[in-house]
Amino acid sequence: MSRLFLVLIVLALAAPVEATEAGWALLRNGGQVILINHADAPGTSEPVNFDIEDCSTQRNLSDRGRQQARRMGALFEARAAPIEKVLTSRYCRARDTARLAFEDIEIEDFEALDSFADHPESKDAQTTAVRERILAHSGAGNLVMVTHQANITALTGATPRESEAVIVSRKDDGLGVAARIIFR
Repeated sequence: MSRLFLVLIVLALAAPVEATEAGWALLRNGGQVILINHADAPGTSEPVNFDIEDCSTQRNLSDRGRQQARRMGALFEARAAPIEKVLTSRYCRARDTARLAFEDIEIEDFEALDSFADHPESKDAQTTAVRERILAHSGAGNLVMVTHQANITALTGATPRESEAVIVSRKDDGLGVAARIIFR
């Protein structure tokens, strides 16, 4: 019984590594779309006085989150994954994740990547706009979109952790998950 338990633990720990390696292999070839859930930001909802233009009214990256974002960028560089463009939610935690990870690349706000967790009425319109942008990507480099867990789930059905990347597969019937990269 204990031997089976040990085997299951080893397999569970190896699965994310294999998924991550498959993801890097896809990204090295370029032409992919990567949805990144922003790095660690404590809390679960926005403060009552939330203002999209004022970072002091938002959940922001923790020290751990800033380290995650920097590590993410270093891994993209070390793994030779060509980045063509970076789009981000206007929320400060997403912008900061993008800025810290991809310092040498111009980062563009894309309002459709904003969290709709507190505004469910905008979910369909935002999801449609992001889906259209994903389907339109035809560049040789990779397109990075830094956003929020709820947005990624609405697009792909995947529920990523903070600072996790979901590489999108484009199918006839919509979007799916080609691979995932877990940044530790």
